[in-house]
Amino acid sequence: MRKGRAAAILAGLAVAVAACGNAPTTTEPTASGSASASGGGAKPLQGVKLEVAAKWTGAEQKNFEQVLKAFTEKTGAEVTYASTGEDTGAYLGPRIQGKNPPDVAILPQPGLVQQYVEQNALKPLTPEVVKEVDTNYTPYWKELGSVDGKVYGVLVKAAHKSLVWYRSQAFEDAGVQPPTNWDELVKAAQTVADSGTPPFSFCGASGWTLTDLFENVYLSTAGPENYDKLSKHEIPWTDPTVGAALEKIAQIAGKADYLVDGTSGTMQTDFPTCVTKVYGTDKAAMVIEADFVAVEAVNAGAKVGEEAKYFPFPKAGDTTPVVLGGDVAVAMKDSPGAMALVQFLASKEGGEVWAKLPGYLSPNKNVSPDNYPDELTKQLGQTIVSAGDAVRYDMSDLAPSAFGATDGKGEWKVLQDFLRNPSDVKGTQEALEAEAKKAWK
Repeated sequence: MRKGRAAAILAGLAVAVAACGNAPTTTEPTASGSASASGGGAKPLQGVKLEVAAKWTGAEQKNFEQVLKAFTEKTGAEVTYASTGEDTGAYLGPRIQGKNPPDVAILPQPGLVQQYVEQNALKPLTPEVVKEVDTNYTPYWKELGSVDGKVYGVLVKAAHKSLVWYRSQAFEDAGVQPPTNWDELVKAAQTVADSGTPPFSFCGASGWTLTDLFENVYLSTAGPENYDKLSKHEIPWTDPTVGAALEKIAQIAGKADYLVDGTSGTMQTDFPTCVTKVYGTDKAAMVIEADFVAVEAVNAGAKVGEEAKYFPFPKAGDTTPVVLGGDVAVAMKDSPGAMALVQFLASKEGGEVWAKLPGYLSPNKNVSPDNYPDELTKQLGQTIVSAGDAVRYDMSDLAPSAFGATDGKGEWKVLQDFLRNPSDVKGTQEALEAEAKKAWK
């Protein structure tokens, strides 16, 4: 699934920004349970053994293990890490059935929280952990990890999906500046096209990139409240707000000279090939995707901040869109150790340990962007903080997987069909609604 892939790619952001993480500060618990400077004192979980499962491997795993080390130094608990691989459900399913789950799991999709609650596989977070969540997260993020009013999870790591990456030389050749709103984006695209370079490289073969594009336009044009309703299928996909967003997208997707290699070539281009068409072969000027584009840009020989630059996704309506993907920590055992680890991951202290390492963004509002090890991540982190209550989670990952996260089906396929024929807005809405009804019934 694309979240596993995206997170694996995000791990390489360290390469992209050539940044070095600072070592986490050793901390000890005080009597109240909060952190204090290094020193003596009893370790509240000395001798306790915990297992945490997440999808991360490579550099991302090593960084997370540094966070776990800080938890061990604070509490005395011995933590073992297990990688679930790309398919978290395939790993956790047999362990849940065998009544041998890890103490804590980190889920790549909030939709899995609901699924595992229905299987009685998750434990509600204790009042102490919920208080930590209330202190550090907006109500929206708390609701994201809740089912039927009970809090089961907390978003501990984010990916920033509201970005447009561009090749600086292409903009210089065309004499255009990074746009700040949708009309400026359309005008800049035309100017770039007139200069002889196709403005956009869409990843038409990777349907999830099209859901990201739609979500940014929809959040901006329809607003956060409608975004929430559509994500829960409380309003139909035939609603006029959906049509308005699709019409905006058609302004840039409906012109053949705007797409590198035309519509046919676009539909055969996956992620990350769409990035190499901007930075490797220099065939296009822009690619619309998340912060992990930086890794592929570097792999293609571009230097982030020089050849490879980005601007925030332009406002297409009244709301500046900030769409995040991310990972949710849940407790699969009702033990003091499991709850303490989730609380640490949700805390300002835990977030700051992680933030000092490359390739991490925190949705925790109390983790200052000053903790990030490089300027790129600081800017992205500040965007998340500044968005406040308007920031939203990736809509397709909130939906049933049959609709929002399956290759060749549901929303992915319908938006691919729309990219082939952007003039059929009404037919696209009807197809989306038909697929949504099947998935939500």
